[in-house]
Amino acid sequence: MNEYHILVVDDEEDLCEILQFNLENEGYVVDTANSAEEALQLDLSRYQLLLLDVMMGEISGFKLASMLKKEKATAQIPIIFITAKDTENDTVTGLNIGADDYISKPFSLREVIARVKAVLRRTGEVQQKEKAGEQIAFRTLTLDTGRKLVSIDGAEVPLTKKEFEILRLFLLNRGRVFSREEILEKVWSDEVYVLDRTIDVNITRLRKKIGEYGKCIVTRLGYGYCFEDK
Repeated sequence: MNEYHILVVDDEEDLCEILQFNLENEGYVVDTANSAEEALQLDLSRYQLLLLDVMMGEISGFKLASMLKKEKATAQIPIIFITAKDTENDTVTGLNIGADDYISKPFSLREVIARVKAVLRRTGEVQQKEKAGEQIAFRTLTLDTGRKLVSIDGAEVPLTKKEFEILRLFLLNRGRVFSREEILEKVWSDEVYVLDRTIDVNITRLRKKIGEYGKCIVTRLGYGYCFEDK
């Protein structure tokens, strides 16, 4: 029996009940809410995963997720969007907000359960690494979170604090697109005023310093940056 506490937010009560029943059969503790407004009445910081429908009342799943990502207590909670909307733009919107996965209706319960397990396993591994100060590796690129060192093929790569934090952010969230605003919030959170250009300059320097891995830091025009397996 695992200790993960999941919240399902969907305006279809029958769907909430079905998901709750099947996820509880997998050993999860599951609560449901039939609107974003109802969900906001709960202590959301106690959940380890949120399953959000996009199309809901006045506060959509996208809007709810954006609100939660701005709050320190809920910013790190993984989110899976479950929705009938499956266009590329909607998927990109969800991922830019910070979603960890995106499942389109109709879906199989086996698929949902498999994705829930994958997201919880992935986020759990990240949290364990962070707590233990372990290394984050991508091929021969290694980032030591405890010693604050980066190396390629065993050779240390000198990075500034901001470059290190940007690379750490990307390696912990490979494939996810981060807007400049998100990078500012996560890397420059303690500073009052930073220009977008500052981010571009730091990423340009970082790309050069990590050599062949620089091409993995991809620019998504109009959206931001992400780290991809090239």
